[in-house]
Amino acid sequence: MKSLKRFMSYYRPEMKLFTLDMGASLLVALIGIIYPVVTRRMLNDLIPNRNYRMIIIAGLGVLLLYAIRMMLEFFIQYQGHMMGVHIQAQMRREMFDHLETLPYSFYDNHETGKIMSRMTNDLMDISELAHHGPENVLISSITIIVSFCYLCSINVWLTLIVFACVPFMILVTVLLKDRMRDAFAHSRKSIAIINASLESSISGIRVTKAFNNADKEREKFEYGNQDFIEARRDSYKAMGQFHSTTTFITNVFYVVILIGGGLFLYDNKITFGDYSAFVVSIGLFINPVTTLINFMEQFQNGATGFERFLEIMDEPSEVDREGAEDCGTLKGHIEFKDVSYSYDAKKGVLDHVNLDIVQGKKYALVGPSGGGKTTICHLLPHFYEIGEGAILIDGKDIRDMTMESVRRNIGIVQQDIYLFNASVRDNILYGRLDATEEEVIEAAKRANIHDYIMEMPEGYDTQIGERGVRLSGGQKQRLSIARVFLKNPAILILDEATSALDNTTEVLIQQALDELCKGRTTIVVAHRLSTIKNADEIAVISKGRIVEQGSHDELMALDGMYTKLYNLQFKMDSEEMDSLSELEIG
Repeated sequence: MKSLKRFMSYYRPEMKLFTLDMGASLLVALIGIIYPVVTRRMLNDLIPNRNYRMIIIAGLGVLLLYAIRMMLEFFIQYQGHMMGVHIQAQMRREMFDHLETLPYSFYDNHETGKIMSRMTNDLMDISELAHHGPENVLISSITIIVSFCYLCSINVWLTLIVFACVPFMILVTVLLKDRMRDAFAHSRKSIAIINASLESSISGIRVTKAFNNADKEREKFEYGNQDFIEARRDSYKAMGQFHSTTTFITNVFYVVILIGGGLFLYDNKITFGDYSAFVVSIGLFINPVTTLINFMEQFQNGATGFERFLEIMDEPSEVDREGAEDCGTLKGHIEFKDVSYSYDAKKGVLDHVNLDIVQGKKYALVGPSGGGKTTICHLLPHFYEIGEGAILIDGKDIRDMTMESVRRNIGIVQQDIYLFNASVRDNILYGRLDATEEEVIEAAKRANIHDYIMEMPEGYDTQIGERGVRLSGGQKQRLSIARVFLKNPAILILDEATSALDNTTEVLIQQALDELCKGRTTIVVAHRLSTIKNADEIAVISKGRIVEQGSHDELMALDGMYTKLYNLQFKMDSEEMDSLSELEIG
């Protein structure tokens, strides 16, 4: 009942069009009754009495009504479907808005392709239900009542005999509808799996080609494709059982009329004219009953889609703590006080972490993969809720500040850069949408990418392709740095910002990053320890704990984990340089 109320609420903005659509549908249904009424009058009166003038007038009158019915049906098909489209668009808008408010954890557990399936396939079926649902239920119900009364006016007992078949139809519908619902739900999930596989494969097509793994991708896709075949087989089997059974019962209606009407004629309980009119008119009663029965398929499709829509809409959004305030412009003094965090109840990621990062200083996080470095970077902008402890900026708990205002003060440069399929200018402007052209150019210059942009065919208007596919790794990175320059945050997070670059490109990027870090509190996550030797403070994190902390020289003097990591990396770098030297000599 609650879901039904939520579904009906989407009709409110379309109430005028909805009323007109229902009115037009009702008129179409009423006009449909005219033909059997006129037929009965002709058979019982006009034809026996040879009233040819009235026969012609009645025929032309029916033709005129059919012309009106044609225009009404055009309105229903056109404007009625547009009403469904408007409702679909409103749902899509609400889902997109809601998706924008969901926390990181939601996207950790939901594949993009499956989300897209809910926004496209599911909403399309909801749109069809929104248009045809009220029309089928309301108009068919009214038509059944009116036609039943009319048939009773012809012959009550014959009508009641026919009506006795209706409970059998209802029984079949009740018995088979659950099977159809389950089959359609499975079908929805299988389509979502295909979409997720397709999105993943297309996004990673370059990796697939690089490793010659097209067969593997086909295998993964075919798994979902076969599941889809099985799901559709189940749904079509349920549909087949449903439709064949209901069609049989519909045919029974006509057999009952044939036998019952014949017996009534034999006993002179009905005239031939009334019997002929009854045979012509019975479709008025049977057709809407059949429509309601067949409507179950569309209802199951739409209802399943709406349930999946509500699953997304009922996901809890990111919500600021009650009383949270806009923090304005922060200075950048960061404190982690006894912070613990786990992505799930089984495995902790951070274990009582304490950090004190002085305003304007560069603080580096190093250590083995999976130790919790990136988690620290994700907790600071409040992407995840802290398990225990507190994170303070300028002495104030980040939970007492609005998330929007905290993130406004933090700039992030990551290893995996996401660029939109838009122009260079639009991608830089993402840092601050109200920036002027001069500010965009200045940001690009400070990121050492302005000269390259000016060499592009259309300069700042050049389209860079999906995820910046037309740019090199270094160019993408510098574009992301320009974006942060434009944002001009007090706090900067560099999460493996140069780890995927070659040495030459890294030098250029590092120059831009050094410029970006000036005057900002900076947290650097790095595997390449040579890049953070000049950090004011370095923390070694392993298994969610800070095991060592200090400057580079202090940590080297400890001769602990940092020293081992540094010496190991220094040895690997030396061997790499020796190999390059040998190649150059050779």
